[in-house]
Amino acid sequence: MADPLIVLTDVWRTYDVGGKPLHALREVDETFAAGEHVAIMGPSGSGKSTLLNLLGCLDRPSRGTYRLDGRDVGELSEAELAEVRRHQIGFIFQSFHLVARLDARRNVELPMTFAGVERRERRRRAEEALDAVGMAPRSAHRPNELSGGERQRVAIARALAMGPRVLLADEPTGNLDTRSGRKVLDLLAELNAGGITLVVVTHDPNVARRADRVITLVDGRIVSRIAGTELGEVNPLIAAVEAAEEMAASEAAAEAAEAESPGETG
Repeated sequence: MADPLIVLTDVWRTYDVGGKPLHALREVDETFAAGEHVAIMGPSGSGKSTLLNLLGCLDRPSRGTYRLDGRDVGELSEAELAEVRRHQIGFIFQSFHLVARLDARRNVELPMTFAGVERRERRRRAEEALDAVGMAPRSAHRPNELSGGERQRVAIARALAMGPRVLLADEPTGNLDTRSGRKVLDLLAELNAGGITLVVVTHDPNVARRADRVITLVDGRIVSRIAGTELGEVNPLIAAVEAAEEMAASEAAAEAAEAESPGETG
């Protein structure tokens, strides 16, 4: 395996909710190798988004350590974290987050503008990134003139523009039809094959199966690690949790209905 790029050691993320601790993540120990493709699965509320936010340096652990390329993220200042996000991490979102009034090229240029990249260099990098995702012919089109798949490819180009080592994708095909989703996944696979570390949060086993490894979270803990090729049509751990939740909800509804119904009169 390649050298570790990301190392999480006993990571917890705890929030104060009404004076009581809510553990969104707990006892997370995980290593992501450079160039690896990892899928993160779990039922709603399992901690997937919290973990992705921590990996993206958008949040900090309440406890434990996160090392990115050998640096302890917890010891970095806010300015240093911003630099890490700008230069080492690319984000891809389900809803694209493109600026409606800007065309594709200017959307790709946007993070470089904030990073202070010179105008001519911004344009060169943006055109190169759009070409890499097959969107060069559509670079002058605004988001409302693009299909969902095309918008996501522009978003990927934007994520690539600063040359990140890690791509974090949150349900990247969630708003796409099957054909467009397949094209986006093929593109992400190509980028991963080129050396970029890819971490994808997904509910879809068909997306997760493409990964080298699949991590499953339940109640903030990692409960399984399997190869992507070992995943079937459903994730059995998630199915079991969701079935238990549905049963509990049905029982609660039945109890509530029984409590509200009038008793028999003699």
